[in-house]
Amino acid sequence: MRIVSPIPGSDPLAFFLTWTAYGSWLPGDSRGWVDSRGGVHGPEPQRQALALRRMAEEAVKFDHVQRVAVEEAITAHCRVRGWHLHAVECRSQHVHVVVTAVDSAADDVMKQFKSWATRALKAITGDRGLSSRIRWWTEGGSRRQIFCEGDLASVVAYVRECQGAPTQRPSRPGQ
Repeated sequence: MRIVSPIPGSDPLAFFLTWTAYGSWLPGDSRGWVDSRGGVHGPEPQRQALALRRMAEEAVKFDHVQRVAVEEAITAHCRVRGWHLHAVECRSQHVHVVVTAVDSAADDVMKQFKSWATRALKAITGDRGLSSRIRWWTEGGSRRQIFCEGDLASVVAYVRECQGAPTQRPSRPGQ
């Protein structure tokens, strides 16, 4: 998916945010990996084994109830902040969000979504003995800026249609 470069000084139409669940994509992963400065690296089995040994908790894999809770938390936060949510999809090991958040930095938006989603996850996992989990997410994530309507439409379609079967959300009046 190619995204058009911005016109100098222009504000993005939206952010395309993606982040992974804790332990789901470690440095050295066979799929390749991205370092903290954005550098892309190929598979490094020894690095992956070291990262696996250093994990403080087991890897997260979201079930259906948790996926719905994450999506509902992000949707609710957008309503509270007055942000326009174009698309959200929580998968078993990652989350995609396309959002217009005027006068907000992409990194701040992602941090807020992670925080709200964490609270929602802790609220529903208390009865399953998982409420003591500290890490739900990897650090950082992808924060792409969208500058043209065509790219926005492509990214929204990707999130809604190219992630496998969508999470079945209960229908509500007005949705």
